[in-house]
Parts: sequence; structure tokens; C-alpha cells
Amino acid sequence: MFKQYQFRNYNIRLVIFVIALSIMGILVVGSANENYQLRQLVGLILGLIVMAAASLFDYNWVLRFQWVFYVVIVGFLVATKLWGVDVNGSKRWLEIPVIDFQFQPSELAKIIIILFFAKFFADRIDDMKKNRTVLLALLLVAPILFLILDQPDLSTTIAASLVFCSLIFVAGISYKWVLGVLAVLVPSVAVLIYLILTENPILLEGYQANRILAWLYPDRYPDISRQQQNSIMAIGSGQLTGKGLDNNVVASVKNGNFLSEPQTDFIFAIAGEELGFIGCCLMVILIFLIVFELLNMARKARDMSGALICTGLAALIGFQSFLNISVATGLIPNTGLPLPFVSYGLTSLVSLYLGVGIALNVGLQQSSYGNYRRD
Repeated sequence: MFKQYQFRNYNIRLVIFVIALSIMGILVVGSANENYQLRQLVGLILGLIVMAAASLFDYNWVLRFQWVFYVVIVGFLVATKLWGVDVNGSKRWLEIPVIDFQFQPSELAKIIIILFFAKFFADRIDDMKKNRTVLLALLLVAPILFLILDQPDLSTTIAASLVFCSLIFVAGISYKWVLGVLAVLVPSVAVLIYLILTENPILLEGYQANRILAWLYPDRYPDISRQQQNSIMAIGSGQLTGKGLDNNVVASVKNGNFLSEPQTDFIFAIAGEELGFIGCCLMVILIFLIVFELLNMARKARDMSGALICTGLAALIGFQSFLNISVATGLIPNTGLPLPFVSYGLTSLVSLYLGVGIALNVGLQQSSYGNYRRD
């Protein structure tokens, strides 16, 4: 469980980058809605405790409980479907009445996917090019993805799927599978785009189709596109240095309540308006540095499971940040995903700190050769 670690290998840079980004998040969340700032601060403190504790446990010992993690997260997701809190037609949260807290299992599920398949693929590293290994992995990840999609939560399903794809690719899946998936995916996307452009998106749910159409034709769908258009306007209005946190400017998208729930999915719009281009660049740079440190730790990991943990977490933070910022800036259709370490959400924040803590333990046991070995 515990080992004699070389604490000079403790990645202090990663810790500093994560804390710095989280502090920016607390400031921006408080400016978006001061009622959530204290909770976000509590989430940071709890996250730091979880990260510090997780970093001291041998990650290989933790991975021994992979099936326990799998059963628990599937159980949580099933419980969410049966007894979850219904918010605007979606059941994504479990109410914990004693402490007045809503727990979102899908956020923890992304970390569990990383841990479970880091062990699963590492144990089958010599069989990764066999069809049965890939099919078994797909069969195991399918219940988690289906339960998240059924909430419904398409954006989280996409993020979790991208993390899974990153893990299986790094583990050494056969290129025949990659080419086969692309051969099916490319024409399918082409057909989907054609159907959307002809305003006949029969393969999508109504709200999903409307969001894509509103992104393509905002003038035709003003009610649906308004929030994303306001987000773009807010970011542009911040110009170089922004209007300042907690400003009282009348001509403010935030102060005019033109963004619903700005402390979560559209937190980057608040950052753009109040911190300006410089603040947004700093935020993006910190995200890049976090991803870079995790990938560098993956390169130096002593075994495949450690490399996959760091790679999976880097993929999660990188992909989810890209999707969130792309929505806020209008590069892709509107979809709800939190910005890692920045958006309000205790489950998301603490889950990410848990992942960082386990990755830090991988760094504490890095290979002296600088590259992981296939044990």
C-alpha cells in the first residue's frame, strides 16, 4: 500500500498549475454567482486533501480494486436512473440529504474508466491486437456509457468515450481497428452532416438536432442560439484586460443575466468578459501545462498501467477543456460540459483532484530509465 517514495520526484509543478487554475475558477465562479463561491472553496480544500492522500497510495495497489470500482460506479449510475434528482428532464444527480449535497456519478465515472481500463489493458498488453480483447473492452465500457447517455447526458458520454479511445489507442490496439472505425465513421459523419444541412436530422433527438441547427443558423433559431451568441459577445466585450471581477458595468452580459447558469458550462464566457484576452490566455496556458506534465509523467512511468493513468487523465482534461471552450466561443454546437478545475461543481472538482493524486503517485514511482517497461 505504502512505499518508500523519493519525494524529490513529487511533481510540485503539476500541483502548482492545478491549484492556480482552481483559484482562478473560485474567483470567476464567485463573480458569476457569489452564492457558489464558498462551496467551490470547500471543494478545493476537500480536493487537496483527497489529492494528497491518493498520492501516497501505491497506484498498483489501488488498481487491484478495479472490479470493485466498476461495480460501484455502475451501481451509482443505476441508482441515479432510479432515484436521481430530476432537473429539466435530466437525472444526473443523487441527493445526499444529511449534508445537503448533490453527487454526480457521471463525473466520477470518467476517473473510474481511466483506472479500470489502465489495469485491464496493462494485464492484456500482449493481447491488445486480438479482436477478443477489444470486443471485451467495448462490452465492459458500454454499460457505463449507456447509463450516462440515458440520463440524458450526451456531452459527458462523448468525453468519456474520447478518454476510452485514448486509453485503448495508447495500449496498442491494432491499426486494423483504427482504420475500420474510420472507414465507418467518416461516411457516417458525412451523411449526418448532409441530413443536418437539409434540416432533416432523423438520427438525433429533437433537442440535439435543434442545437446543431441553431449553431449553423443562429438567425433562424434565436431562442436556442441566444445563450451561445451571448457567450461570444461576452468574451469579445472583455477585450484585452477585461472589465474586472465583480464589476458593476451596466453593459455586461453577466450583470444582465443573459447567460443561464454561468458558473458551470459557460464559465469561460465570464472569464473572457471579466479577465479579458490575457486572463483567458492564462487559463488556457495553465490547462496546457497540466496536460503536458501528465503526458511527461506518462512517458516516464515505470509500467503500462501508470502510463495509461496519466495519459487518460491528460486526455480527459484536454478534451473536456477543448469542448467547453469551443462551445463558449461558438466553434462547436452548444453542449453542457464543465471546464476542468474552473467550473462550479464539487463532484467534478474532487474527482479531478482524485485523478491528479493517483497520477502523482505514478510520478513518485517513475522508471529510472525514463520510459515505462512492459512488465
